[in-house]
Amino acid sequence: MLHLYSYYRSSAVYRVRIALALKGLSWEAIPVNLLKQEQREAAYLGKNPQGLLPALQVDDGLLTQSLAIIEYLEELQPEPALLPSDPLAKAQVRALAYQVAMDIHPLNNLRILNYLTSELGHSQAEKTQWLHHWMGLGFGALEDSLRQQGCDGRYCFADAPTLADLCLVPQVYNAYRFNCPMSSYPLIVSIWQHCTGLAQFIDAAPEAQTDSP
Repeated sequence: MLHLYSYYRSSAVYRVRIALALKGLSWEAIPVNLLKQEQREAAYLGKNPQGLLPALQVDDGLLTQSLAIIEYLEELQPEPALLPSDPLAKAQVRALAYQVAMDIHPLNNLRILNYLTSELGHSQAEKTQWLHHWMGLGFGALEDSLRQQGCDGRYCFADAPTLADLCLVPQVYNAYRFNCPMSSYPLIVSIWQHCTGLAQFIDAAPEAQTDSP
């Protein structure tokens, strides 16, 4: 049995939950409340020195970093594939996923936002301005990338969920949560609407998790 250290609203954990659902793998959640700083407690830091989520406990050890975990699951359970077999297509999917996971997400995760307000003294309005600026900049570039690659508005790439969709859906969830204007990104919104209607994405959604209030 796989055990996922999880917080229901964590974007990075959300990605892994979608992968687990698509792969049909059985798992159990071990809740770690980010708002209560449980990820900074000694018991968790002893397992994951970064003090970040997710972490996946497997038979042979503990895995960290959402993209590394997802690629482990891809090898553990190859079907349905989340990465194309063609080298060029695989690189294109990874590039789309990395635009979200490495360029958009890090600027709006909880520890960055907390630092803006608690350490630098920025107001809630300034925090919102920060969020909207960086999300908008990232989504604008991603929208253009999707259009250039012929996205039809159902998935980021081709005709099935890939690593790119697993990264995009949680980021759009965050955008709506923080009232980020999305009307300028019709392809992104269309992918979000299509994917969040699928059973596996519904099962992985924050509101469906046991630690959701």
